[in-house]
Amino acid sequence: MKQFFLKLFTWWNGQTFGTQLWTWRFGELVGQDAQGNRYYRTAGGKIDPVLHFERRWVIYNGLAEASRIPPEWHAWMHHMVDVPPTQDGYKPREWEKPHQPNLTGTPLAYRPAGSTLASGRRPKATGDYQPWTPGS
Repeated sequence: MKQFFLKLFTWWNGQTFGTQLWTWRFGELVGQDAQGNRYYRTAGGKIDPVLHFERRWVIYNGLAEASRIPPEWHAWMHHMVDVPPTQDGYKPREWEKPHQPNLTGTPLAYRPAGSTLASGRRPKATGDYQPWTPGS
């Protein structure tokens, strides 16, 4: 019962019931990446009459975070290439790094020295600042 309500009301942990229904009715599975994300397009590659190109979407395996789409699938999702990487024989470059999650907004986010969030207190002033005063 809990899973039913999660699918009905949440979008950030997989797919909603509406997305599942839309995918079942109009979608065609194109492929899956190493993280388990599944990629779909309009069945038969039909052109959407409103958008004037085929719809493409991803159903995330877990939390919905756009940075989890690898580069090869990113290009396909954004219509930079017409052929999905499953049909293209894509080989990753040696300089491509594995995915690292986006930690913005979490306790593990980067907090540089001097940030009020880094240690809870600002460092003391060094004395190299002289405020401007009007009329001087």
